[in-house]
Amino acid sequence: MAFVRAFGRYLPSRVVTNAELASRLGCEADWIFNVSGISERRYATETQNVADLGFLAAQDCLAHAGPSKIGFVIVSSGTSERRFPGPAAEIASKLGFAGVPALDVPLASAGSLFGLAMAANLASSSGQILLIAAEKMSSSIGDDKNTAILFGDGAGACLIDPNEGLAELVRWELHSDGAYTSALRLELNAPIQMDGGTVIMQAARKIPAAIREVLDKAQRQPSAIDAFIMHQANQNLIVRVARALEVPPEKFFSNIARYGNTSSASMLIAAAEWNTQSGFRRGQPVVFASFGAGFHWGALLAIGS
Repeated sequence: MAFVRAFGRYLPSRVVTNAELASRLGCEADWIFNVSGISERRYATETQNVADLGFLAAQDCLAHAGPSKIGFVIVSSGTSERRFPGPAAEIASKLGFAGVPALDVPLASAGSLFGLAMAANLASSSGQILLIAAEKMSSSIGDDKNTAILFGDGAGACLIDPNEGLAELVRWELHSDGAYTSALRLELNAPIQMDGGTVIMQAARKIPAAIREVLDKAQRQPSAIDAFIMHQANQNLIVRVARALEVPPEKFFSNIARYGNTSSASMLIAAAEWNTQSGFRRGQPVVFASFGAGFHWGALLAIGS
């Protein structure tokens, strides 16, 4: 048994509009919005790194959680500036958690979902687990307008408690398929490379299937779910997933218009905002879902406490 106790987030102050990107990339601002649903995104400063972003999101999460005793730290990021060490130990040190085990999960986009399931499994033996996802995507984009328009920087965080919280993490299903490794990748010394058609096609199939898989095992229908918190990859993809499930798109929380695609951080940033605006109600079913490079994907069902 494990519960979500609190969420947190951090977004850099610099706002990058479609007009600014369009001027640099040689495209139209309206085209950017039409193909992605994004109006603007945030960029970190040159001196901010992934650990800085993650630290600030973690602070926000812990402030909402109240007194906590962290037994484990998990950090997801696909844009760390080093091969090793990853940002997990550095963030834990910044937070004052000397000696607390800290694990890096370098999964772009899907890392926060995989981390959430991992934390749910570990909570009974490790106690409270602080999950953080932080990405500095602006350091990894090039001049390809099809990818550069999508990404922004930010960090999200979540505290998992073995005993109590806002919602119980009930069931999850995770999947991976390395056959599509080349379709979405970030090489060591190159910008993000993406076969957009393949990524969208696979995500539009695999996300609804994973959600149905979780809900079938929990004996629930998509129509009975109050809210869906999904990786904020592309607004058009979110709508396609909703249609595949025959669920109104309004049930899918979306903040991609303001922040763009922040990779593994996006689901937790969205969850933090949704929790502030609406939040869990007792008995309320909420689905988390994600899809990312690898490919890695899955879904998780939480029930309000």
